[in-house]
Amino acid sequence: MALRVGIDLVSVAAVAETLRGEHREHYLQRIYTEREVDDCRGPSGRVEPERLAARFAAKEATIKALPGAGEGVRLTSIEVVADESGQVELELSGRAAELAEQAGASEIAVSLTHEAGFAAATVVIA
Repeated sequence: MALRVGIDLVSVAAVAETLRGEHREHYLQRIYTEREVDDCRGPSGRVEPERLAARFAAKEATIKALPGAGEGVRLTSIEVVADESGQVELELSGRAAELAEQAGASEIAVSLTHEAGFAAATVVIA
């Protein structure tokens, strides 16, 4: 398989605004898994928009890196999972996993960052 790379940038303010809106629950359920939402809770128990924005960027970057631009992929089928040390990796299911398998992907790496009102992610599939 050829090396494939995806990158995405997300405004933290846009995510924060959505979390304050009346469609908050629909947004969370459509984009994130329960585990992702739990992973994005800060010490106060509040969901941190910076963390959600980084995960949204990772999902979009993954779609860009998948063959066929991830056609038919639900965002919840791309899950950003953090271990106890905070290191993140991607778990794919459904159509996302099918596309990765069809492309012969043996490794998927992800890197997340957030600073100065933006969150970014890079995904490499080999």
